[in-house]
Amino acid sequence: MTVEALQVPVYRPFVVQVARLQRLSPSFLRVTFTGPDMGDFASNGFDQRIKVVLPLPGQAVVDFPADPDWYGAWRALPVERQMPIRTYTIRALRPEAGEVDVDFVLHGATGPASAWAETASVGDEVVLIGPNRPFPGPTGGFEWHPPADASCLIVAGDETAVPAVCAIVEALPAGQRAHVLLEVPTAADALNVAAPAGVRITWLPRWPDDGGAPAPRGALLTAAVVATVEELSDVLAPTPGVQLEDVDVDAGILWEVPEEEPLPRRSSGVYAWLAGEAGVVKGLRRHLVQERGVDRRSVAFMGYWRDGRVSD
Repeated sequence: MTVEALQVPVYRPFVVQVARLQRLSPSFLRVTFTGPDMGDFASNGFDQRIKVVLPLPGQAVVDFPADPDWYGAWRALPVERQMPIRTYTIRALRPEAGEVDVDFVLHGATGPASAWAETASVGDEVVLIGPNRPFPGPTGGFEWHPPADASCLIVAGDETAVPAVCAIVEALPAGQRAHVLLEVPTAADALNVAAPAGVRITWLPRWPDDGGAPAPRGALLTAAVVATVEELSDVLAPTPGVQLEDVDVDAGILWEVPEEEPLPRRSSGVYAWLAGEAGVVKGLRRHLVQERGVDRRSVAFMGYWRDGRVSD
């Protein structure tokens, strides 16, 4: 790679404005952002991660560091001037229109992103840290790498994974056998997804329609994944005796994905992509890999967040 190429940042800040707001359900708000540089904004994967930099009261987003080392410059700021940064997934990118859609989960003013989204208006400015299209190499930031010969897919997560899962599902080829399991707050949060033939989507609302007590977080998703794996026992080629190292999800990050380079795969089997609350994902990881013997090279586990913790 040339010196000139190395000087092109892989990710860079984009100052954008809210172009449109669309309330998709009680818990989901779609925000369409636009900006003058969005032609350089890239998306290389269906679960492409980006950073959303939110303004502080009385502080404009144009004050966010524009340095190539934007993160180092942000960390060097006094704490009271560090704008909150949160990780989101691109729902859709339209470079020809200079627009990107980001779906926010609304849960009141319990965090800076939800608090911002609850009161967002057209014209509001934020900064998106996204892949830089002029960069000549791979940018990473996405984990959807199913082997071409996977006979069945399991795609599962809670509401924080719904935008990524919807983007993945809509890009699947017709005839691909896939079980999609999504735990959401209410039945009204079941979104319309253009799923191709062969894909079965199951929405798992925690709050029952009869007004009763909600199911514990992760309980419905765990039960659904366990039942689905049992249903797919005909295509599983177990790897017995696998012992997983323990991950303290309160002290570390649960993030284990197959390598991007092609690996030897069995001719039939399951590929799983699981994301959401780290404690729930950890339990699913243990069940699939350690208890059911699913090849860990065929599973992506991502702890997007941890219940009771605030993370940037």
